[in-house]
Amino acid sequence: MTNLISNFTAVYKKSGKWYLGWVEEIPGVNTQGRTLKETKENLKDALSLVLETNRIVSRTETVRKGTVKREPISIGV
Repeated sequence: MTNLISNFTAVYKKSGKWYLGWVEEIPGVNTQGRTLKETKENLKDALSLVLETNRIVSRTETVRKGTVKREPISIGV
């Protein structure tokens, strides 16, 4: 599989002593950190983990159900 670079929108907000971060386009990708830098690093890790987990779950489910076709898809927004 070719690794595609995708762009997402990271949103950051200061809340008390913490910074919160989430990805606008993908529900469930969120994190926090004591500094903005830490939050940005944590958010990249969270996004990578969610995308990889979704791939694994999808492959596991589709393998059990038979033949599938996978192909890249791109959108312009």
